[in-house]
Amino acid sequence: MIEVVREKGRFRFYAIKLCVIMAVVFVLQILFSGFTEMFVLDNTKILQVWRFLTAIFLHGDLGHLMYNGFALLLFGSIVERIAGSRKFLRVFFVSGVLANLISVNFYNSSLGASGAIFGVIGALVVLRPGMSVWAFGMPMPMVVAGILWAVGDFIGAVGYLTGNPMDNTGNIAHLSGMIFGLLFGFLYRKKYREEKRRENMFVIDDRKIRRWEDEYLM
Repeated sequence: MIEVVREKGRFRFYAIKLCVIMAVVFVLQILFSGFTEMFVLDNTKILQVWRFLTAIFLHGDLGHLMYNGFALLLFGSIVERIAGSRKFLRVFFVSGVLANLISVNFYNSSLGASGAIFGVIGALVVLRPGMSVWAFGMPMPMVVAGILWAVGDFIGAVGYLTGNPMDNTGNIAHLSGMIFGLLFGFLYRKKYREEKRRENMFVIDDRKIRRWEDEYLM
């Protein structure tokens, strides 16, 4: 008997669906005054725990939304295809919420899916380090792009912490999300390797062998 382990579930296009939700939420931000303030992550209202989740779907402007949407469609769809839809969602939401839990200690308020998306990027760095991506105006391995993004955010975070911020980018949230994504990547890669080993494993059923011997050898 050969024991085979296969990825459970089918590709459900969750990256696309999340982008649609973010676009709808952005329209609501534009149409309804005070909508953003109800759901943004504010360090004076941390007891309203839903804000750690809802802030992921808010964006400051159209450029912010389009940049995050493009990254989520590209990298999210790849992770979803490799690891499965449920595991992709786990990376996205856990990385996003935990990145917000960390960033709320440094920023007065924050919004956007960047922490969650950097979690997806971190997972992909581990799962497909040699995959070629276009970043910084040139093609490069995914692991190199991840390192460069991390270095850029590290410099930005140091500037913010020392009172010399380059812009209003949530670099600490980016770095936090990527760290959690890397952890997910190592976890999923280990499980994937174990499943591949099990696919090649032959399991001997003693009872079937005895029946075969009784039938053909006696």
